[in-house]
Amino acid sequence: QVQLVESGGGVVQAGDSLTLSCAASGRSFSDYNLYWFRRTPGKEREFVARISWSGGSVIDEDSAKGRFTISRENAKNTVYLQMNRLGPEDTAVYYCAGAKNPGIAEDGMEYWGKGTLVTVAS
Repeated sequence: QVQLVESGGGVVQAGDSLTLSCAASGRSFSDYNLYWFRRTPGKEREFVARISWSGGSVIDEDSAKGRFTISRENAKNTVYLQMNRLGPEDTAVYYCAGAKNPGIAEDGMEYWGKGTLVTVAS
């Protein structure tokens, strides 16, 4: 059974940094694109970042604003999201996802984690 399990969420103060992890099991994701999405209160889930199997990354500037970095360790089947200078607007449930195709549409994702909650206090 393939699973993606996020961790690292919690309550932080505005201006803090936080790193989220997503560990995959059940198959290798070394040839998959891995993603982070988030759902902020009252909004639709939105794309945050993608990293290809080779390490090339795309960050959504509207949501991440140059503060987030995505990385991966194929040997650990794990993807990370480093978030800096967090603000209350970053409060959301963060989800990781995986897909063979590099598109960022939600309906293109093959696998989803259940999410981890990040709360940023002002």
